[in-house]
Amino acid sequence: MFINGNAKERFVIIILVFCFLLFIGVSSAGTPLTPADVLKTKSCTNAVIDPGGEWIAYTVSAPRDVNDKAGRAYSELYAVSVESGEIKALVTGEVNVSSPQWSPDGNHLAFLTKNDPKSSTQIWTLSFPEGDTLQVSDSETNILDFAWHPSGDKMGYIATTPKTDREKKLKEKDYEFDYYEENLKPRNIYLLDLDNQSVEQLTTDKSAWDLQFSPDGKTLIASMSPKNLIDHRYMFRKIYLLNIEDKSLKQLSDNQGKLGNYAFSPDGSKLAYCSSLTREDHQVSQAYVLDVAGGGARNLTIPDFRGHVNWVGWQDNDHVLYHAGEGIWSTLSVINAAGGERKILLDSSKNGVIFRTLSMNSDLTRFAMLGSTPAIPWEIYTWQPGSEAKRLTTQNPWLDDRDLGAQKLISYKARDGVEIEGLLMYPLGYKSGTPYPLIVYVHGGPEHHHFNQWLTSYSTPGQVMAGKGYVVFYPNYRASTGYGVEFAMAGYGDPAGTEFDDIADGIDYLVREGIADKERVGLAGGSYGGYASAWFATYYTQYVKAVCMFVGISDLISKRGTTDITYEELYVHSGKKLEEMWDLSLKRSPIYYAHQSKTAVLIYGGEDDTRVHPSQSMELYYRLKMNDHPAVRWVRYPGERHGNAKQPGRNDVINRQIQWLDWYVYDNKPLDGPMPPLDISDTYGLDLD
Repeated sequence: MFINGNAKERFVIIILVFCFLLFIGVSSAGTPLTPADVLKTKSCTNAVIDPGGEWIAYTVSAPRDVNDKAGRAYSELYAVSVESGEIKALVTGEVNVSSPQWSPDGNHLAFLTKNDPKSSTQIWTLSFPEGDTLQVSDSETNILDFAWHPSGDKMGYIATTPKTDREKKLKEKDYEFDYYEENLKPRNIYLLDLDNQSVEQLTTDKSAWDLQFSPDGKTLIASMSPKNLIDHRYMFRKIYLLNIEDKSLKQLSDNQGKLGNYAFSPDGSKLAYCSSLTREDHQVSQAYVLDVAGGGARNLTIPDFRGHVNWVGWQDNDHVLYHAGEGIWSTLSVINAAGGERKILLDSSKNGVIFRTLSMNSDLTRFAMLGSTPAIPWEIYTWQPGSEAKRLTTQNPWLDDRDLGAQKLISYKARDGVEIEGLLMYPLGYKSGTPYPLIVYVHGGPEHHHFNQWLTSYSTPGQVMAGKGYVVFYPNYRASTGYGVEFAMAGYGDPAGTEFDDIADGIDYLVREGIADKERVGLAGGSYGGYASAWFATYYTQYVKAVCMFVGISDLISKRGTTDITYEELYVHSGKKLEEMWDLSLKRSPIYYAHQSKTAVLIYGGEDDTRVHPSQSMELYYRLKMNDHPAVRWVRYPGERHGNAKQPGRNDVINRQIQWLDWYVYDNKPLDGPMPPLDISDTYGLDLD
């Protein structure tokens, strides 16, 4: 091709500009996500469609500003039109609204909230769309759950038994003592008549956790456990049928282990529910159906299903719907209540939107749901079978101005040949063939797994790290859900076995592929992910330069006597009593290997944690210190429990974790050198003037 002089000059200029733009696009980043961005991110937390299918009520978790009074995020109530997208702000500001529920006629919206911080949680109703609110209950103790009666003029609710007059007088004189696990008050079911404000107590001995009325309103079903204990909620809940007139109870389910949600068929003759397959199955995984009149439950789940069912509902009287996690994706399927082949109705691998918290209108033709993608935190979506899911809300419009790292599925072979999946978040400006510093975020549970959704939070700030130049790995190691019961049971009686080997093998894979820099690897996680952090700081210390252990486990022996879920730990994790596995428990405890640690260890967690007692942090801290470890720090958060709920503790966690990993991983500073500065208050964004 012949080019004249002027044209040639223009052509050269165009090529140079193109190359410059290409260089900018590949080699430099735009505006990355910051810790302050993460701490202000809003998220939808409920989605309930009205009976007519016209409006979706939803709550929004709105984090407090860094300079606000310390506290949990506010929870505001909104409604969005399914057709027009119009949004109505219903109860907003410095409020804490939960459990929105439409009345049977759709004219009122009920919800739980407190009138002031010192009052008990009550049921309120809001006339829709006018917005006039009214407190309709007057329970002496907090209302924990509720449901509309089909008539619309009654409600059932759950609340604990109030203190007696004698107990109140003893408290006034400081003679109120805690008889551990013995003076528990049961969670009772009450029936509230909205017309005359009368209240009738329906149960006394058992503890109810949730409830649902039958379509004819003559009975209700509730999950109940013998005692009002979190351990009983995990392991000993069964579904009961309560006759409202004579208050008689009949046990319906005989689930062995964990129980999920449940639902009456439209005609009330059948009950669908999800639960674990066996007592040893550590998470809800199967869909069941039974006849309310009597008979055993039928398992509708595909044999050897490579996924975990976590929600059930009804399409009609003869067909059950169930939601499941299948690998990194979510699915909604339908199956005949008599059994047979399932049909997948909605598959997130097709549209890229992970969905949960399903709600249907009265004729079961339209759904409301929460949806998330790798670039979008939880928003409100609507969906009709046969059509595409439609997004209705945008809580964080400023995210459009942030550059995010690409998030992709990876898979690799573990050392024994089993295929393991995970999600990889690439750094901004990623160049293939260039090894990057690596951060591994390990999920807790381990009865949990990473979906291909928004993964960034205050304790796992993946997109912030990608913006700083890290590659970030979220492994779905063995013992994770989403890959079938057999895969999830790999950790049963084998803590820190193949499950954590899978993580080490994932690091090896990323190094071999030239993605990760072997000399600059960090790892962080909370709870069971904190256990992994401690394990990699000690047993697998050669893999990581630094770890961040959040509310983590360090001693399996003492942990079993200091947690509030002892039965859950025995039945679905250890499988044997401690007396039968002293040696294994000792040798799968990070403290056993603390003397060999060559990893910088940041330990942090709440002072009031009952799930993983703070003594677990103390044990690892002192075992490291007494072995002359030069880089260990322990930060405690007053008033926080298993994870930080208030903004000061969240602010410190995200900034301190980043500082620790930058110091030892990105900058590769020596273990025996100075530690990072203790005071990081200049990163909080506080107004101290």
